[in-house]
Amino acid sequence: MEESRSLTVDADMATLRLREQVKVPHGRNPVIRPNSDIDGLLECPMCQNSMYPPIQQCPSGHTLCFECKSQVNNKCPSCRKEMGHIRCLALEKLAVSLQLPCKYHPLGCEEMFPYYSKLKHEAQCVFRPYCCPHPGSDCLVTGDIETLLLHLRVHHKVDLQTGCTFNHRYVKQDPCSVDNVSWTLTLFNCFGHYFCLHFEAFRMGTGPIYMAFLRFMGEESEAKKFAYCLEVGGDGRKLTWQGVPRSIRVHHHTVRDSYDGLIVPRSLALYFSGGDGKELRLRVTGRIWKEL
Repeated sequence: MEESRSLTVDADMATLRLREQVKVPHGRNPVIRPNSDIDGLLECPMCQNSMYPPIQQCPSGHTLCFECKSQVNNKCPSCRKEMGHIRCLALEKLAVSLQLPCKYHPLGCEEMFPYYSKLKHEAQCVFRPYCCPHPGSDCLVTGDIETLLLHLRVHHKVDLQTGCTFNHRYVKQDPCSVDNVSWTLTLFNCFGHYFCLHFEAFRMGTGPIYMAFLRFMGEESEAKKFAYCLEVGGDGRKLTWQGVPRSIRVHHHTVRDSYDGLIVPRSLALYFSGGDGKELRLRVTGRIWKEL
């Protein structure tokens, strides 16, 4: 009986704490002010993610998300009591009525969302940090565009060029062997935006192919406002590709594996290189322009 009364008091106290931190516009659902302590009440203490039903509660009133419960051997991480099978219905019901700020509010997002729509928005929020677009390592650095530009130039030693046209020469001493993916990356600054030019060699079937493609440092909706062309050739022949740059939100593996770029088979690459088969020498030219 005492335990039941304790649970009721804890639930009531949680409700009071929530109400103290919400603002209720006339005729609307309660709105949680950004940077309020409410985030801590709805956040799982283990994974730090927002909790969704069934929200678990220990006999002392400490809450935990359902996914994390199985990882703590049914012991409350706060007080070490047995979790049992108690749901925090008060917190679940109150969460349904809340309007919450996007977690990327500190980065500029001003949107407010019902609790159960917030997670879907955050997965697509344009203010969420970008991942490092460098293809040569599993780099875990994230940040805004300016942060990534500095990171790419300082940490990855990537060259930055200005202008909407380019002329690159790629040389490979052993064009018949590709044990692992090899690549180069160049940054371009034009039209007030930044672009990443990828050139990769990778195996497809029994032999390597060479591929060049462009990615836009920004959102996919902005990337679609631009177009680019790439050209490679030799001995009076040429191969041309025209396309739309993909956003760096799209992993470079996805772009490469969809063959969304200029693809040069080994035999043709060697022909463009002079035909002796001893060294790959490809000159790739290109241009970026803004669509009207």
